[in-house]
Amino acid sequence: MHRFFLLPILLWMAVLAPVRAQVGVTTFGIQVKPVIPFSFFEPVTTLQREHLNATLKLNGGMALGMLVRTGISKSISLEVGLDQITRRYDFSLGNDTNNYTDSGSLRFVGYEMPVVCLVYIRLGQRTWMNNALGVSMDFYPGDAKKELEYAQAYYFRRNWAQAGVLGNIGVEYRTEKSGYFYVGATFHRPFGAMAQADVTWLDKYRSYQPYRMTTLLSGSYLTVDLRYFFHEDPDRARVRRANRKGRR
Repeated sequence: MHRFFLLPILLWMAVLAPVRAQVGVTTFGIQVKPVIPFSFFEPVTTLQREHLNATLKLNGGMALGMLVRTGISKSISLEVGLDQITRRYDFSLGNDTNNYTDSGSLRFVGYEMPVVCLVYIRLGQRTWMNNALGVSMDFYPGDAKKELEYAQAYYFRRNWAQAGVLGNIGVEYRTEKSGYFYVGATFHRPFGAMAQADVTWLDKYRSYQPYRMTTLLSGSYLTVDLRYFFHEDPDRARVRRANRKGRR
């Protein structure tokens, strides 16, 4: 995961030539972020105890939200947002004493308030690369549970709120009057475990006596980001102040 954060840092250090953010522009955007379950980011967890085994797998998800971007200099913008994130998990449970296997899926819902700082690199007349680092406050409104005939999975939130870190890299195309079109990727990692996952076998031969296996889920994920920012004219006073500072 450290390699992912290294790229934005190196790009920040590489911005030595003049670049042009949208100084004085505050614009509103919407975004859709499908969750990509790459093996590098620990999407599969395996649990075992005598005669029992289980797997938990992050199988994608979706984040939807809105964001506000403010150009604060010719090279830097500040972005804040509000997202709903739904993680989809598959789980399976097996008992080798009676050849029992079963599986199910559940959704774990959260909300995020990210704050990131962006730096731009110009690629063409209307095309820009931006890379960003920031933090997020993550909220979890409740737990998630799925019951099967002789088994169940229960995801307990560890806290109702926790902080996380995120890194982003992307490319956007800016039109004169129709707004900005953006595609990129984000890696989000909470500080600490997101939830405790319990997978339980209910022994029907012993009055459904429970046999439980427990692990912690990190909640880390990678997304593909699709964004659209509405067109806004710049605040002329802020542009003049920025230009005066740049000439000093």
